[in-house]
Order: sequence, then C-alpha cells, then structure tokens
Amino acid sequence: MSEKKKACSDSECSKESCEGCEKNPKSFLEKTNELNSIKKVIGVVSGKGGVGKSLVTAMLSVLINRKGYNTGILDADITGPSIPKMFGIDRRAQANELGLFPEKTHNDVRIMSINLLLEQTDAPVIWRGPLLAGTVKQFWTDVIWGDLDFLFIDMPPGTGDVPLTVFQSIPLDGIVIVTSPQELVSMIVRKAYNMAKQMNIPVLGVVENMSYVKCPDCGKEIKLFGESSLVETAKDLDINVLGRVPVDPVLAQLADKGEFERFSNDYLTDAAGKIETMFAKDGKVV
Repeated sequence: MSEKKKACSDSECSKESCEGCEKNPKSFLEKTNELNSIKKVIGVVSGKGGVGKSLVTAMLSVLINRKGYNTGILDADITGPSIPKMFGIDRRAQANELGLFPEKTHNDVRIMSINLLLEQTDAPVIWRGPLLAGTVKQFWTDVIWGDLDFLFIDMPPGTGDVPLTVFQSIPLDGIVIVTSPQELVSMIVRKAYNMAKQMNIPVLGVVENMSYVKCPDCGKEIKLFGESSLVETAKDLDINVLGRVPVDPVLAQLADKGEFERFSNDYLTDAAGKIETMFAKDGKVV
C-alpha cells in the first residue's frame, strides 16, 4: 500500500520540512557522475515498438555533432540495444574506480549500451523490470560522460518501468516522439505525449519514420501506409512536426555495416536545427 501524502498549510510547507507533501512532491532525480557536465538531456520515445527510435536518436546525435556540439547516446533499450551495432562499436566498455567509460564513434559521439558490457553481444538480457530500470539509472549516475552539450536517450517503447525510471530519475530537458504513418498514429503519439505531460516533461516535437518510399526509377513518393494523420494530430496537441524519414535502403545498409555516421541525407537536418535553436545561442548551449 502506498504511503498517503501529507497535507499541510501554505504557512508551514517548506522544501526542508515537508518534502513529499502534496504541495511539495518528493523528487526522485539522481545526480550524474561528479566528473560530468551535461548541459541538455533529450529523450527519444514512442508509444509502441518498431517505429525507429534508435534510427532517429542516431541521426539527431550525428547531425548535432556535425554542428560542432559534443553529443552522446545513452541506450536505454536494455533488452533490444541496437546503437553500438549501428556505429560499428564492438569493444567492451572500460571502467575504473571513478566510474564506467562510454565508447566513442569515429566522430567522437559517446555511447553507452548494455551491449558494451556483455561478453557476447547476442546474449539475451532476461531481466525483470526493476533490474532493467536500475541499469539505465546507473548509465546516468556511474558513466563518466565528461563534457556533453547534448545527451540523447534512446528509450524503450511504451510507458513501463524503464521509461518511468528515466522520466523520474534523469533531468530531461525535453522529449522527441517518434511515430509511423499507420492509422493508429494518433493513439501512439497521444500515449507518449500524455505520459510526458503527466511527468512535466516538455515535448519538443514529433518525427514520423517510414513516411514513404521513393521509387528509384521515377522518384515518386509512395505512401506505403496510406495518408498520414500526423499534421492533424500534431496540431491538435499543439506540438511541432520536426521531420519525416522515408524507408531508405541506404540507411539500413549503413546501419548493418556499422557505418551509420556516413549518412548524407537531409531528412532530419531541419529537426536538428530546430533543437539547436531551442537550446543554443551563438554556437553555445544555454
């Protein structure tokens, strides 16, 4: 049974004496490693699986890194990690008495994932919720990220233990919602949006993945899943459409080869620019 919240008057309520009361709810935020200076933390979320959160996380981190900012990716999808493979990282992460060190891509994007700690990358992670959530929390508290302008968190799908732990334990500056064009897009976006609002996390915008496929012969855009309702849903919720990503075989090939940083499309260039505008001024994160 959960503990009933205390009630108190305005005159006697203070952060020191009444933490946990209904006017001053207890904070579960964790401090990151003392050696870190992380300016902005952005979660990439969805209301369901299979919509391409890892793809969007990787693209945004690379694009913002190309702008000259220090970026990192915390892979919070413990049971289905894909970030190291996309960047061709198969080394095991190192640690010392100060903490755990992230691995770096060719262009210095810092990455931490459960696959960097396993002896075999194809070993299944058969853990219950609390252990999954605790591991993600340790990626925030124990990893020596160093100086980062942006840390992107590749979240697992849905609204369960791990997303809840991230929302409660890590000071998110905002989330990007990833969705796909199927008819249930409205429900998917609304689930993620409503969770963020209940947790008082700003929604930066939404990215639609698998929006279309371009015919290699004539260049026509083919809507595999029919017309999207993304614009209407975003307007109804008053959130930005950050960008659309098509089904692109080149992206899949680069990810399979571990050469994702080499992508040259501009699908999310505007999205990265909008995020930069939200958080940076004169080339510095503020």
